[in-house]
Amino acid sequence: MPADSRLVYSTDSGRVCPDCRQPMLQCLCRAELVSGTPDGVVKVSREKQGRGGKTVTVVRGLGLAGEPLTALAKALKAACGSGGTVKDGVVEIQGDHVAKVIDWLQQRGRTVKRAGS
Repeated sequence: MPADSRLVYSTDSGRVCPDCRQPMLQCLCRAELVSGTPDGVVKVSREKQGRGGKTVTVVRGLGLAGEPLTALAKALKAACGSGGTVKDGVVEIQGDHVAKVIDWLQQRGRTVKRAGS
């Protein structure tokens, strides 16, 4: 394999971390990313770029991983009455629900900041 190529998927274990070459569930270097933002502030933004013109609400810096993050995303989707997903420690809610998400997180004791425009 050439020195500049990176393994990102294996049929045995699924997605593979390109840095440590471990399966994503066992990745050591991504643990730092999952821990959240250094200041502990959750950032909520609205994005549209690269999504076929669809607007999504993006929540970063929750400091959760795995099942707790999935459960929080499910509760957020229910609160917004919308669909969504979790990708690489980031929660994406379909539609423009920035105000609802910020209120919901603040009611649960999180420090939240609106990011972007």
